[in-house]
Amino acid sequence: MAELKNAELEIFSLFEMTPDLVCIASKDGFFKKINPSVVNKLGYAEEELYSRPIFSFMHPDDREATAKEREKLLNGKALLNFQNRYITKAGNIVWLEWTSIFSRDKELVFAIAKDVTKSKLAEKEIVKKYNKFKSLATHFKSSMENSKKFLAAELHEELAQLAAVVKMDIDFVKISETSLSPLAEKRLDHAMTVTKVLINAIRRISFSISPGMINDMGLNATLEWHCKEFSILNGIPCSFKAAYNEAHLTHEMKLDFFRVCQEALINIMDQAEANSVNIRIEEISNDICLTITDDGKGFDSKKQNENFRLTGMQKRIASINGEIAIESNPERGTMINVSVAKQSNN
Repeated sequence: MAELKNAELEIFSLFEMTPDLVCIASKDGFFKKINPSVVNKLGYAEEELYSRPIFSFMHPDDREATAKEREKLLNGKALLNFQNRYITKAGNIVWLEWTSIFSRDKELVFAIAKDVTKSKLAEKEIVKKYNKFKSLATHFKSSMENSKKFLAAELHEELAQLAAVVKMDIDFVKISETSLSPLAEKRLDHAMTVTKVLINAIRRISFSISPGMINDMGLNATLEWHCKEFSILNGIPCSFKAAYNEAHLTHEMKLDFFRVCQEALINIMDQAEANSVNIRIEEISNDICLTITDDGKGFDSKKQNENFRLTGMQKRIASINGEIAIESNPERGTMINVSVAKQSNN
C-alpha cells in the first residue's frame, strides 16, 4: 500500500513539475485536471480553464481540423504529434503539439503537449524567404521569356521580311531580265535557294527562342510540331504522346516542360548519337509526369553536373516545385523523368 502511495506521489510530482502541458479532459470537451504549465502557458486562472470548453481557447481557424482529429481519437485512434494554435489571455498565439489517448472505461482523454511556437515561427520565416526567392526566380524567368519573345518577334518580323524582300527582288530580276548569261542565271538560282533556306532558318530559330505556338495552340501541339521538326532536321525519329489534361499545368509550367524537352533534344542531337527519341506526358495520381527517353550512347550519371543543359533543367524544374530524375548509363541511353503536382484549371 505504501509503495502504491509513493508511486502516486511520484506521478503527481511529475505531473506538477513537467514543463510540458499535461491535462485530463472529459469526453464532452472540458478540462478535468491540468498541470501548472497549462495555466502558465495560456495565462488563464484554473477556474477559467475549467469553466469553459477547451475549444473556446483554440484559434478559430484550427477548430474544424481539431474536431475531426478529436472524433478519430474518441473512436480509438491515438492522436500523435497533432499541432494546433491556442490564444492566450493576453491575446498571443501559441502553437502546441499534442499526443493524446482516450480511455473508454473512464471516458477521459489523457493528453500531453509541447510548445512548438518558436519552431513554427522559424518555419514560417523560412517559407516566407523561400516564397520571396521563388517569386524573384519566377520574375527572372518571366523577364527572360519576355526578352526572348521580343527577340523572336524581331527575327520573324524584321529579318524574315527583309529576306522575303530579297527573294522577291531575285524573282523580279529573273522574270524581267531575259538576256542574262547562264552564269548569272545559275547565281540567281543559288541566291534564291539560299534565301529560302535563310527564311526557314530564321523562322526555326525564332520558334526555338520563343515558342509562340504554346499561347495559340497549347503545349501538346507545340511539342508534336517540335518533334516532327527535330525528326526532319536530324533524321532521328522522335515520337510524342500525351495522356493528360493540359489545363492542369500553368502557363509557366508549360513553358518549362517545353524548355526541358528543347534542351534534351539539343543534348541528344549534339552528343547522344541516338536512333530514336520518345517524349510522353501523362497523369499519374496527382502529378503530371514528363518522360524523355533515347537509345543513344548515354553517359556516366555521376558526371551529369558537368552538363550545363542538365543542370539548367534541374534548376528550371525546381523553380516550379517539381522533381526531376536523370538516369543514364554508357551505351544504354538516357531517361529524364519530370513530375509536378497538378494545378487547378487555369
